Amino acid sequence: MTNHEETNLPPKTCSVERLITMESDIELVLQGKKTATRRNGRYADVGEIMELKGKSFKVDKVYIQTLGDLTDKHAVQEGFQSVEDYKQSILAYHPGMPWLPHMTVWTHEFSPVKA
Repeated sequence: MTNHEETNLPPKTCSVERLITMESDIELVLQGKKTATRRNGRYADVGEIMELKGKSFKVDKVYIQTLGDLTDKHAVQEGFQSVEDYKQSILAYHPGMPWLPHMTVWTHEFSPVKA
């Protein structure tokens, strides 16, 4: 895993509003079962707030990670039991996408904002 200095991140490629959009993922976040998401671009800055169905979540960490570095612990952050389960889900969402160990993704970790 490569952690980047949070002040030296490149510009965002999308907005925090697009970070989590699938209904099933939103429900996992609201249930506390999903605390991170990996995307092909950077969607949020550290400290940015994501709103999901009236609940607020703060982005705690943003860093680059390779698919080959993923562990079952990372899969649990995504709401899955294993890397293999996570991989099969991603490949089902993106037919034809290769799963190559050297491919990089942007990891966004988040937590609920306490009221």
